[in-house]
Amino acid sequence: MTATPSVFPKKDWSKETRRALSATELVTQLVNLQGWSLNGDGANVAIEKTFHFANYFETMAFVNAVAFIAHAQDHHPDMSVHYNRCVVRLNTHDVNGISPTDLDCAARIDALLQVQAQTA
Repeated sequence: MTATPSVFPKKDWSKETRRALSATELVTQLVNLQGWSLNGDGANVAIEKTFHFANYFETMAFVNAVAFIAHAQDHHPDMSVHYNRCVVRLNTHDVNGISPTDLDCAARIDALLQVQAQTA
């Protein structure tokens, strides 16, 4: 079996200085992520999105795929898992806000379902 090249190559975030995005940067970039919204304030601000599925099996398959992305990117979201939905919440604790890493991971998570839709 040959591996399909990723739409998003792995990014080594350790070589970049993490910083919180300004409000202007965040709003400008968040518009490109359909369904993601701001939640919380101060150091607890995050972007989050609720993903809906037909059943628990699909929900857990999604959770495991997100875990794979999170591990590869060394950036781990908070997830609230339910029977037919999963809420994904991203922020960067060490900058007390939302960083480019969060937006990158959100795009990678969205791409999971885009690939699924294309192969269905």
